[in-house]
Amino acid sequence: MKKGQSVGYFFVFPAVALLTLFLIVPAVSTIGYSMTNYNIMRPDNISFSGLGNFKKLFSDENFWMALKNTIYFAVIVVPYQCILALALALLTNAKFKGSSLFRGAYFSPMVTSMVVIAILWSVLYNPNPNQGLINAFLGKMGVKPMGFLTDPKTAMNAIIFMSGWQAAGYQMMIFVAGLQGIPQDQYEAASIDGAGKFKQFLYITLPGLKSIIKYVVMITTIQAMKLFTQPYVMTQGGPQNATRTIVYYIYQQGFQSRNFGYACAIATVFFVIVVTLSFSLKRVIKAN
Repeated sequence: MKKGQSVGYFFVFPAVALLTLFLIVPAVSTIGYSMTNYNIMRPDNISFSGLGNFKKLFSDENFWMALKNTIYFAVIVVPYQCILALALALLTNAKFKGSSLFRGAYFSPMVTSMVVIAILWSVLYNPNPNQGLINAFLGKMGVKPMGFLTDPKTAMNAIIFMSGWQAAGYQMMIFVAGLQGIPQDQYEAASIDGAGKFKQFLYITLPGLKSIIKYVVMITTIQAMKLFTQPYVMTQGGPQNATRTIVYYIYQQGFQSRNFGYACAIATVFFVIVVTLSFSLKRVIKAN
């Protein structure tokens, strides 16, 4: 082995060791435990159950409800969040006094703990007009108080609205970087040719951001599939399981019901779903 190669392996080893310890080993262990009846309250009483957990899983209505809620969240929040982020990027990319201040303000929810954000919005969504700021405002407008988080029809949409607001700042910064990479000469030439702002956006900005948009859509979709903190803090999966997601259901089965083997089976299936979705999305994006 050459001296240069040994030095390279030396620097790569810590990363490989950490990756193996905290990613590969847990993933393999999860698959192994998914074929057992492991209960974390009885760690010495583990028996092999084969595909029993998976058979139970595919006939579990709660699992399908959680999967449906997760997909619904991802389908709605991804376009909403990406469009909001792009709109904020266009606003803050304009050259005016204080634009950097606005950029920081829009990004600030992203660096705030999601638990803190969720608690804050739980107070804003409070159905009591004397305690909930939004319902107090609606009351002043003559609108009846709404049970944002207590109504099964609105609970997930309320979480979607809050989640998009909280995370759009991160995608906004990516879009801002993309906007600054588009040559200004193109806009000047288009302006001379008589193209208005909308046509410039349509034929210069969007094509210039094509690769950025693909990246943002992919990372936002994967992030959306992992929804947990908001339902855990704001609704505990309710009302009537309307906000129970796959990750929250894994938590319930593993740490509340103590069915660790069954939770691992759900996690294994979820992993397959996310990986399949990621590769499918990557193919679709590459094709376009």
